[in-house]
Amino acid sequence: MATRRNVLVMGVAAATALALGACGATADKNEGGSGDSGKPATGLRIMVPNTPGGGYDTTARTAAKVMEDAKIATGVQVFNLPGAGGTVGLQRTVNEKGNGKLAMQMGLGVVGASYTSKSKATLTQTTPLAKLIEEAGAIVVPKDSPYKTIGDLVTAWKANPKGIAVGGGSSPGGPDHLLPMQLAKTVGIDPRQVNFVSYDGGGELLPAVLGGKVAFGASGFGEFLDQVEAGQIRVLAVTSEAPIDALKDVPTLKSSGIDLVFTNWRGIVAPPGISDADKKVWIDVLTKMHESAEWKAELTKRGWTDAFITGDEFATFLTEQDKSVADLLSQLGLA
Repeated sequence: MATRRNVLVMGVAAATALALGACGATADKNEGGSGDSGKPATGLRIMVPNTPGGGYDTTARTAAKVMEDAKIATGVQVFNLPGAGGTVGLQRTVNEKGNGKLAMQMGLGVVGASYTSKSKATLTQTTPLAKLIEEAGAIVVPKDSPYKTIGDLVTAWKANPKGIAVGGGSSPGGPDHLLPMQLAKTVGIDPRQVNFVSYDGGGELLPAVLGGKVAFGASGFGEFLDQVEAGQIRVLAVTSEAPIDALKDVPTLKSSGIDLVFTNWRGIVAPPGISDADKKVWIDVLTKMHESAEWKAELTKRGWTDAFITGDEFATFLTEQDKSVADLLSQLGLA
């Protein structure tokens, strides 16, 4: 259906905010530690820029627990600093220039919120440390929907974009908003014509889909697994590059002729201006965490896709994501 390839990797929501408490993580092997001595790093704090219980919070607390259990770091603290889609935490991170003991959990949602909230602080001002995970999105309908395939839905949607409502569990600029906008753009619908209904998380989106308040929903596939198994919801397509183990019979958008890959990602950034030694401490700790059996078990348990990259590679990715989101939101008049 589409003639060009669009790839947008999501991260509302989500990344892992690591805030370190004192004035600067040190590479000294006896104080803070880079991990080269084999001793666990100390003094790490993880900041989550939204409320407890969400995707960022889950990722941060999982990372902290793995660091403790695998003896990579000890005394890891997690705290929340919510507000304005994550941009309150982003501003705090940017304000902490040079503080090598602070880092922030972040993701695609914060990228979008930095524009829709008109944030003075931007992610391009931070020091990228690592991307951790990705999670595919899903296009879902209730069991009695007239749309049996993604092709059925797109045909009807193109014929009447304003009349077919799509629900998402995030505000404008968040992953569940960017997904249907990017999908619309890919199949030839003007994103400005999309009738998007925002819900406060998957907990509110699910009953809206089940109750027919929207024609279809767009969100992370994990939000719907229980209802899929119960036969209440049908997944028309997933947005990953390859099929998902948990939804083996569900096609990808690509295999359905729609050239779009869209995944929500979560990663970690530090304040601007930290030292090379401080940056090395964080990347060493995160790399060891990623390599641990404990982290691999969490990936399997939570259905997360391993997407680990660090340093300059993550910086390039983040710059590309920032531009993609800014371009799309500009078209919608939101940036």
